[in-house]
Amino acid sequence: MDIRQAKDQIKNAMVAYFSKDEFGNYRLPTERQRPVFLLGAPGIGKTAIMEQIAQDLDVGFVSYSMTHHTRQSALGLPFIAKKTYDGVEYDVSEYTMSEIIAAVYDAMEATGKREGILFLDEINCVSETLTPAMLQFLQYKVFGRHRVPDGWIVVTAGNPPEYNRTAHDFDIATWDRLKRIDVEPDFAAWRDFAVESGVHPAVLTYLDIERDHFYRVETTVDGKSFVTARGWDDLSAMMKLYEEQGIPVDELLIGQYVQNAEIAKRFSVYYDLFTKYRADYQIDRILTGEADPSVTDRAREAAFDERVSLMGLVTDALGGRLREAVLEERAVEFMHGKLAAMRDALGGADDANALPQLRDEAAGVQRLLDTERKAGLLSDEKYVAYERTLALVDRALRCDAVGGGVPFSRVKELFAEQVNALDERIAGTSSALDNAFRFVEDAFGGGQEMLLLVTDLSVNRYGMAFINAHGCERYFAHNEDLLFYERGADLADRINRLDLTEGE
Repeated sequence: MDIRQAKDQIKNAMVAYFSKDEFGNYRLPTERQRPVFLLGAPGIGKTAIMEQIAQDLDVGFVSYSMTHHTRQSALGLPFIAKKTYDGVEYDVSEYTMSEIIAAVYDAMEATGKREGILFLDEINCVSETLTPAMLQFLQYKVFGRHRVPDGWIVVTAGNPPEYNRTAHDFDIATWDRLKRIDVEPDFAAWRDFAVESGVHPAVLTYLDIERDHFYRVETTVDGKSFVTARGWDDLSAMMKLYEEQGIPVDELLIGQYVQNAEIAKRFSVYYDLFTKYRADYQIDRILTGEADPSVTDRAREAAFDERVSLMGLVTDALGGRLREAVLEERAVEFMHGKLAAMRDALGGADDANALPQLRDEAAGVQRLLDTERKAGLLSDEKYVAYERTLALVDRALRCDAVGGGVPFSRVKELFAEQVNALDERIAGTSSALDNAFRFVEDAFGGGQEMLLLVTDLSVNRYGMAFINAHGCERYFAHNEDLLFYERGADLADRINRLDLTEGE
């Protein structure tokens, strides 16, 4: 199966494993909760999907690579303890807590989450001395004398032996204790992730044209030659940073991530052409509705490769605006919840001094930010919400420069400024969305380019979140088969921004 199907399968298993009976006990006993084993080529996103699942389910997450573990570090170190049996004292061997089990308890203490996922990577690369202990662990979730806390589910991963010389195959006794999921590289599944996460449009459009360059592992006279999904993703991130800093993106950089000389060279040539298209088409003017008619005429007459590149530029720029709008909207909703609780604590009085509550809120949100970042649970949505809240609280605290406190009415004013800025962003994003559709209509009509735009918006959760909340008539007109998304109420109504003094 592809990585998207694997994510769905694992998420469904986690939901089942976390289900409880009417007495609060897990319906599937711990020993029957088979650990998931993801078996797949390197760099296809196994670790990434586990972090996403933990964030989606809002549970804890602890990740460990088993390649560096010895029997002692995994099971714990032995020590001599004194015990008395039938009135006689004996020296008894005990073990300290496993480093891995201790990390789970540390995560529980730090995040307060009693349920989570323990992800053990490269499990088929453990040393021979550790193998018997791993067999016991996979069935009973026990390392040494200590077991994984109830509520924590074990997920493991590894590469097939042909990709990793230290990997070894399991025997039937081990396989029979695992929920095995074989994952194959698949461009279509990765593309959905790439659109949503904002992978560089040059990477995305190049692979749209050269799909067989997405994942390749070869043995040559010079050694291994390969390109992986992880390589493209990491290259994308570096390309964006280079472009921001004005540093040239050349074949030398590309070859550090795309470790196949032929593909690296071809992508380098394509990137040079892509940057020319970006300069020629002036995508920002297209999204503001100010594109010169000659741009539309050129797009209409463009060859296939140029059209693909152009659509990549449009969907990337539009996707960035949609993502920012949705993240800002959810940050404002998060702030509203915090301020509503603050209002209630102050008895609803506008002239009440909110200074103590503001300080407590700043400390609490900063603690959440630090804890979730350390635990690998900090999603982009939460990150923006926490940082925007901290910025708002900081602005409010600065109003106490004269030492007279901060009236809650001033906090409301600052919040209203945030919402007004958000309203302007939403209006601008709606206009950009409409202008993108209008440009594609004028240049290409209802052809494959329009299908590409609609498809990319449909698989992008930020795009669909925005359309679901604020609508887009042209999207629905071109996509009658996806009308299950209904237009939501306006943001101002949903967050009740103008009246923080009234009850919820």
